[in-house]
Amino acid sequence: MKRILVAAVGNDWLQDDGFGPAVAKRLLERELADGVTVTDFGTGGLNLAYEVMAGYDALILIDISRQGHPPGTLYVIEPDEDEIDAAIAAGGSFDVHAMDPTSVLRFVKQVSGELPSRVLVLACEPELVVEHVNDMAIGLSDTVRGAVGRAVDLALETIAEIQAA
Repeated sequence: MKRILVAAVGNDWLQDDGFGPAVAKRLLERELADGVTVTDFGTGGLNLAYEVMAGYDALILIDISRQGHPPGTLYVIEPDEDEIDAAIAAGGSFDVHAMDPTSVLRFVKQVSGELPSRVLVLACEPELVVEHVNDMAIGLSDTVRGAVGRAVDLALETIAEIQAA
């Protein structure tokens, strides 16, 4: 049995940035295979990093990502471990209060020496993301809300593929 961590990140107060938590909530309503853990880490990047170091075989991060496609487009991205290694070699400090998924992976690799054998980012192209704290707004755009169900299905398919490999 493979241990898989499905880790949602995002902030419900910043509109479409709440995509990850919305997907996690729906995944938790489904029957999941043994060994699969789904957690909404919100903006707690350091907590996520420590959980990843608990010894998972695979990590699926759920987040938004601006890739330049129409809002609601879903992506499955496999981070480049060479880029993570290059970032470690370049040095620099971490802001433990603002760790994005790339920073989390860099931190995990730097501290533990390794990442889970499979790391994927399931992401959605956002439509509306609050850029300034004074403009906070709760609620996904209609387009991104419509992508949540498709993301749940894609996450379940990805989990099944990892378990079958």
